[in-house]
Amino acid sequence: MRTFNLAPLHRATVGFDQIADMLDRTLSADAGQTNYPPYNIEKTADDAWRISVAVAGFADADLDVELRDHALIVTGRKADDTTTRKFLHRGIATRAFERRFQLADHVRVQGASHENGMLHIDLIREVPEALKPRRIEITSNAPTLVEAKSVN
Repeated sequence: MRTFNLAPLHRATVGFDQIADMLDRTLSADAGQTNYPPYNIEKTADDAWRISVAVAGFADADLDVELRDHALIVTGRKADDTTTRKFLHRGIATRAFERRFQLADHVRVQGASHENGMLHIDLIREVPEALKPRRIEITSNAPTLVEAKSVN
């Protein structure tokens, strides 16, 4: 049994709806998702990652990478093979697939490449200037002294 009740989280928190919804989507998607195709997620720098998906047998035209609602969706659809071939063993799967990766805020896709049966998708986090930490100057409110001349 892998179901979690997130109702206590909704009752005890305010403003964390997106996190609870993401957890709910992730947990429900994991239950029905297969392990095909295999993939790696690699951290390449402090704010950069690479997702590598094994797509042996797929051409560039058979693959699609799309970003929708903070979700990276990788799909593969192989065109029907019209040739009549007889396989003694068929171990290379070319069935259609869809893989979803939920992206955090300010993470964007930098690019994608397909080489040697691997689809590489590079991601980077770009925090807007308004959200970056900034140094605040401290000013002194001490009274300024004015030189006065004596009257005597």
